[in-house]
Amino acid sequence: METLTHAPVLARFGYAVSDPTRARILLALSEAPGYPSDLADSLSVSRQSMSNHLTCLRGCGLVVAVPDGRRMRYELADARLGHAITDLLGVVLAVDPTCCAPGGGVPGPPLSGTLETDPGRPAVASHWRNG
Repeated sequence: METLTHAPVLARFGYAVSDPTRARILLALSEAPGYPSDLADSLSVSRQSMSNHLTCLRGCGLVVAVPDGRRMRYELADARLGHAITDLLGVVLAVDPTCCAPGGGVPGPPLSGTLETDPGRPAVASHWRNG
């Protein structure tokens, strides 16, 4: 097992949250630990997809699997991640809608919330809360 700090940690976190489903999983786990089947149902994804995303999040070091009888319960690997996620939800960004999107195109809508635009000004994303 490799231990990462500083820039590599941010890179792993960025990769993990670059996928909307993984971002939603982290948001859910920041509220409470969860079981894969329950997470899949609540996020409306297949159990196979959930398994793949949880494997990725474990590989990035962001979540851990805790045995609970015959099941595995997933939770954030470090409680500080929950605090960091909560802090990030309060950030308001001024963004260029043509930048940082896959293929350089206009990105999809935020997880939830608003994307305000004003001609001649960059878009402002706010309230990135899920739900």
